[in-house]
Amino acid sequence: MAKTNTIHKASTQKASRFSIRASATQKRVIAEAARIKDTTISDFVLEQSLTAAQQVIADQVQFRLPKKQWREFCDALDAPPKSMPALRRLLNKPGLFDANR
Repeated sequence: MAKTNTIHKASTQKASRFSIRASATQKRVIAEAARIKDTTISDFVLEQSLTAAQQVIADQVQFRLPKKQWREFCDALDAPPKSMPALRRLLNKPGLFDANR
């Protein structure tokens, strides 16, 4: 399965290039992992970094909570807003770039 995936990736034209620096030990470890996965170092690094990047992005847009905490979270969202007089004053005060300062 890995060889088919590698062949497909190799036939796809890549539009841009980037380089990274690694110590000899880091390169050896990555090369061994690529060998185990039966792929090239470039394809291995690209696949793993893309997976990691997608996870970082997903962590910014979604989260999971146990049922009890989810209910508490929803209750907090559904609750009427708290009155914060200091915040209200701040938001009603003309800003630095307002014309009517």
